[in-house]
Amino acid sequence: MAFASAQDHKRVFDGDEGPNTGGMGAYSPAPVMTPEVSRRAMDEIVLPTVRAMKAMGAPYKGVLFAGLMITADGPKLIEYNVRFGDPECQVLMLRLMSDLVPALLACCDGMLKNFDLRWYPDAALTVVMAAKGYPGPTTKGSVIEGLDAAAEVEGVEIFHAGTKADGGRVLANGGRVLNVSALGKTVAQAQARAYQAVDRIRGADGFCRRDIGFRAVEREREG
Repeated sequence: MAFASAQDHKRVFDGDEGPNTGGMGAYSPAPVMTPEVSRRAMDEIVLPTVRAMKAMGAPYKGVLFAGLMITADGPKLIEYNVRFGDPECQVLMLRLMSDLVPALLACCDGMLKNFDLRWYPDAALTVVMAAKGYPGPTTKGSVIEGLDAAAEVEGVEIFHAGTKADGGRVLANGGRVLNVSALGKTVAQAQARAYQAVDRIRGADGFCRRDIGFRAVEREREG
């Protein structure tokens, strides 16, 4: 059972500049994953991998995250992870209409052939707010404010990562601190909502990229 597609942004600075990171933001669906490209990725990469593992006597059950590069010759595999991607998972969870838990249980029980997932047609986008210095040594301990105001923006959901509770306060705890995520009818709308929420958050003592989703937004304008 294939999940929806997502595109992440690995470089730390706008315009895909600077060192690689765990991911500075993501959006879903990824326009580059056309039905034809998606079919080829499954038929040429993912399904042969699963069949080969079964033939080796090591059948796999679980999440198989395929990191792909889409070239002129089609999809090419960069890596597999046996977990959900981060920050790709956040945008997928916003778009997932079905309950994830029954899907995971069906996977464990080998019943996915009788299971299907439903997805919202909306686009989702997430912006990572990272601590100063990321992806190197980072600052910690600043008080984060404005989370409630940010969550009031329509379609916004905030996922915590590098935070910790301190009484009634939320503190930044280094690394990638928050994933400020939003749904929208288009990637551009989801992007606008996410950055509107970002601008309501204070005290994270860090930074974020200001161009998450720029390629998809350009495709929407051209289309």
